[in-house]
Amino acid sequence: MVAGRVASIDALRGFDMMWITGGEEVIHALDKVIHHPVMKVVDEQFHHVRWEGFHFYDLIFPLFLFIVGLVLPFSLTRRLEAAPARRGQIYRHLVRRLLLLLVLGWVYYGLLDFRFHDLRLAGVLQRIAVCYFLAALVVMNTGVRGQALTVAAVLLLYWAVIMLTPVPGFGAGVLTPEGNLGAWVDQHLLPRPYCCNTYGDAEGILSTFPAVCSTLLGVLAGHWLRSDRSGNRKALGLALSGVGSLLVGLIWGHWFPVIKYLWTSSYVLVAGGWSLLITALFYYIIDVRGYQRWSFFFTVIGMNAVTIYLARRLFDFDALANVFVHGFIGYLGVWMPVGMAVSSLAVGWLLLWFLYRQKIFLKV
Repeated sequence: MVAGRVASIDALRGFDMMWITGGEEVIHALDKVIHHPVMKVVDEQFHHVRWEGFHFYDLIFPLFLFIVGLVLPFSLTRRLEAAPARRGQIYRHLVRRLLLLLVLGWVYYGLLDFRFHDLRLAGVLQRIAVCYFLAALVVMNTGVRGQALTVAAVLLLYWAVIMLTPVPGFGAGVLTPEGNLGAWVDQHLLPRPYCCNTYGDAEGILSTFPAVCSTLLGVLAGHWLRSDRSGNRKALGLALSGVGSLLVGLIWGHWFPVIKYLWTSSYVLVAGGWSLLITALFYYIIDVRGYQRWSFFFTVIGMNAVTIYLARRLFDFDALANVFVHGFIGYLGVWMPVGMAVSSLAVGWLLLWFLYRQKIFLKV
């Protein structure tokens, strides 16, 4: 482990990314083979809820944003403390990262096809770019208390705006896919023909603001991890904060439902609660107890998370896996889909392992 580095952060990032870069396909394949009620429940957790509610798969994106924020006190805050006079240089660095992630996001959605009229402006990497940039600006200009107050203010303001602003043809406080304010804003401000369906854009305009709060929750957790407290106390503090965030989110959900598509304030707190709990678990096992070897599989993914995300979009990993396994995969019988899913995941991991061994990392 690099001196001063929290090893569990890379492992946690890899754990998160694994599910959307092949891991969930293993679960779906297992469900087709193992016809058991428990497996059905597990498989259901790897699908997004249709609208209101929360599954494990609805945690993947906010957990990644949480981890983006988790790193900021170790990178940005430390740079500010070491060289407070170089703020201009840091701002330029933030702008470069913002632009790079935006371009990579547009590449993911077909920028290199030169079909600009079909290009999706919003998207996953684009949201990560904006959330990272805005959260970093908050960190640059406020202390821990200011960051916590920013989260509270934005979540309360978002609740008020969504619930009190009348939507033409529907009225105020309508949270249906057709009648919510976020969908109306996306349909009128984002370019067509890509946007918009009935729901607006999954990474739409208004929902980006509470998504920044998911990142800032990670920032607050990062400050806690960076403190001088003991490892046991840090893990306990994260766990207790996670329980508190989860309870507040579930209670708030009675008035402002948990809806990922709108990134409602209750959804931020529920996802943030689970993110804190998982972070506490990884931190306690890996950094406090020192059990690191088991997490190497995840660390390899976590060190090149954006690389595997882009690679899965640009290359057919199933076809690459078939090159190596086509001679015997058929002997697996009904387990063949599971074998192919595992093989595809393995090919992606081996690519990242090669980059890891060569110390090649895509830093954005």
